Amino acid sequence: MDLFGTAGIRGSAETRVTPELALAVGRAVAAEVRATEAAATPEIVLARDGRVTGPAIAAAMEAGLASGGLRVLRAGRLPTPALAYASQDRYGVMLTASHNPPTDNGIKLFRDGSEFDREAERAVEERVANDEPPAAWDAWTESENVDTLDDYLDAVRTYAEEFGADLDGIRIAVDCGNGMSAPATPTVLRELGADVVTLNGNVDGHFPGRGSKPTPETLRDLRAFIADANEGVAEPGRPADGDAEGFAFGIGHDGDSDRIVIVDADGEVVHEDTVLALLAERYTRESDAADPVVVTTPNASGRIDERVREAGGRVERVRLGALHEGIATVRAAADPGADTRVVFAAEPWKHIHVRFGEWIDGVASAAVLSRLTAESSLDDLRDPITERPYRKVSVDCPDEAKPGAMERLTTTLPDAFADTTVDTDHGVRLEFPDASWTLVRPSGTEPYVRVYAESDAVDDLVADVETVVADAVAAATDEE
Repeated sequence: MDLFGTAGIRGSAETRVTPELALAVGRAVAAEVRATEAAATPEIVLARDGRVTGPAIAAAMEAGLASGGLRVLRAGRLPTPALAYASQDRYGVMLTASHNPPTDNGIKLFRDGSEFDREAERAVEERVANDEPPAAWDAWTESENVDTLDDYLDAVRTYAEEFGADLDGIRIAVDCGNGMSAPATPTVLRELGADVVTLNGNVDGHFPGRGSKPTPETLRDLRAFIADANEGVAEPGRPADGDAEGFAFGIGHDGDSDRIVIVDADGEVVHEDTVLALLAERYTRESDAADPVVVTTPNASGRIDERVREAGGRVERVRLGALHEGIATVRAAADPGADTRVVFAAEPWKHIHVRFGEWIDGVASAAVLSRLTAESSLDDLRDPITERPYRKVSVDCPDEAKPGAMERLTTTLPDAFADTTVDTDHGVRLEFPDASWTLVRPSGTEPYVRVYAESDAVDDLVADVETVVADAVAAATDEE
């Protein structure tokens, strides 16, 4: 049984993430927790996002957890990072499909502020497949309500105050996308002193304002709003002798507030890897560790490596959706006494502020980035970062031919490009002496092999890589 993908369980609320599944997963989680915990009645916090199907699925999940013998703390509607924060020193379940359409829902599991790793997810899958029964009747529990949002927002604000400068009236536009950032990001930024204007600032599980996934296309209203407001303004969003005019920048979130997109004063989306690079550099420079490490994914830009190396750190990569596992791997591999520390972990759009907590947190990113831009403008923060052209393409490949094609590419791709550094941990990634790079990996959900590339001559590089990939796919297909 394969329930869990790269970010929990997701799918249609009518056919996949149904109340029936939630009940089964709840009982399975309860049985697994009780099998591994010494506490007589372990605690688990349950929250959901604003989706229309959330209440019914939450009721079923609560029934499964309580009849499995866990003490359920109902936290109501929360951003996913707020649920993760509340799961510290206990367990957590977040019902969310993140950036998926409103027809979907999902289940994410947490232990002590971090997502379940693959081993824990597989244990839950096995118990679901075996139709885990309820606990004995006298082990069933009565749930209670808890209010955790204010504590989380206070913690974010306090943490962000360690960075940059006071916001002092800086104007910021936040597109909440009718998601769970609405009660979170604007509140934190206002408490930090910003003048915040919101778009789609009410929680609505139909997502009427825009698609839940924040992209350049879905954020077109935010982009136009900022560009129009800043037209003719000399220093947008920054107070001079009176109130600020225009906006210093904009923020877009997804449905559960783990993702963040930054829009500059011209209304253009800042490349996600540039945002990642500037945060990674800052955390590396500020760390007093002898060996500061940034964890990211194979598809992340070489500009991250450049800035982290410049700041005295190093980058380690882990498969998509497994940043928490990457953090654990770096720690486990560290030599005793080496003072190796993971200072930041991120994949495009999603950031883990390790010192604050080991969960993906778009609200914390919004607060930290806002404080940094108050100290230095967004343009100044971006200036040291080399932004090369980036492309991603898909090469048709039947699922059954993927293993053979990738096996060939571990040899044929490095052979085709001399003088490159080769990494085959998560696909085949080549890094060139000029910091250009390419990554080839099989899609986990569609019949494609993905090609990623970043280079000043990106079109030529992609064309050359596609040729090698197509030859490998053809050879592997012929053998099937």
